[in-house]
Amino acid sequence: MINNAIDHSGSEAVVVEVQRNALWTEVVVRDAGEGIFLKIKRVFDLHDAREAILELAKGKLTTAPEAHSGEGIFFTSRAMDRFEIESHQLLFSTAPRDGDSIVDQDADTEGALVRMRLFNNSPRQMQEVFGAYTESEDCTFDKTVVPLHLAQYTGEKLVSRSQAKRVSYRFERFKRVELDFEGISEIGQGFADELFRVFVNAHPEIRVTPINTEPAVARMIRRVANARASEAKNEGGGQPA
Repeated sequence: MINNAIDHSGSEAVVVEVQRNALWTEVVVRDAGEGIFLKIKRVFDLHDAREAILELAKGKLTTAPEAHSGEGIFFTSRAMDRFEIESHQLLFSTAPRDGDSIVDQDADTEGALVRMRLFNNSPRQMQEVFGAYTESEDCTFDKTVVPLHLAQYTGEKLVSRSQAKRVSYRFERFKRVELDFEGISEIGQGFADELFRVFVNAHPEIRVTPINTEPAVARMIRRVANARASEAKNEGGGQPA
């Protein structure tokens, strides 16, 4: 996290704070640069800063590929008992039990503030953290789990193809993609069709799997999957892989 602040933020100084008590140890890394979400938005030409958080949650994201793999923030966040990034008026938080979340804040945090907390008696092993997202034989980071609620704006439902294309941005960097529908009660036909027929047909080498689906979501996905199977059969290709 310190290297990220040095290499990416453009800040003249980096402040590191460490606090420890009987239960946990917390490290804060703070800079006064452009701000991580705004920089990702600018470099990747995203619609807004919230999309930057969705991309961070996927992993394999870096604004300096010649010097960084894009794995540091992802695996650090998964190793902690709580991991937070505050930048300007957005807070990205992730924890094993609570999952990923975006919070709009009234206060404007200059630059970026990364807060990492680990319980002193945490049983978590780094091998388990890496193993959940890597191919076992060569330890390649080939899997991502996408929390789809991060793609929803307030009062918005996941219904359109444009939303699905935003979700599937950079999926080509992975071999396995799990789409986590936790907290999503329904989706639109266009959204489902774009992900589970159009994208899958265009990228048969990528395994896309829905998880934590509500009944209405599962029905829509099955509808699209059946249409894809029928389409493949009519074209003489047999059942899709």
